[in-house]
Amino acid sequence: MASTSRKQIGLKKKAPKKQELTEDQKADVKEAFDLFDTDGTGVISTNELKVAFRALGFEPKKDELKKIISDIDPDKTGIISFEEFLNLMTTKMREKDSKEEVLKAFRLFDDDDTGKITFKNLKRVAKELGENMTDEELQEMIDEADNDGDGEISEAEFFRIMKKTCLY
Repeated sequence: MASTSRKQIGLKKKAPKKQELTEDQKADVKEAFDLFDTDGTGVISTNELKVAFRALGFEPKKDELKKIISDIDPDKTGIISFEEFLNLMTTKMREKDSKEEVLKAFRLFDDDDTGKITFKNLKRVAKELGENMTDEELQEMIDEADNDGDGEISEAEFFRIMKKTCLY
């Protein structure tokens, strides 16, 4: 049985920090931007934003894209500077990293690969962490996170509770 630490499952509250992209990530963002800045003016059209997102591995839904455009271009000029694009992509890439960390934590709980965290999974992790918790306390944790009432915690429910408790 694998040992699980608090750090591994993300139970440590993270202080908000301004996370920079690596030089490689910045180069990828610049490359995607330059694909659409064909005249070298340092701006791209908001219409090209969706394709630029895709070039960087993001698939925003139509509603999400509309919100992003209204946030980044409130005066509806129809253009986005590289700096605006870089700031936007930095935020998106950080969100993606956070989600991947939470997914890793979920998988540490879900050691039987059912796609759900069961009472048994939670009890095992509590024991591995040396937490002296009663069955009632563990069940309360399940009940708090279990939105659909099936007695188990799905990935979506786990993400929701992690977000609610500000652990990611």
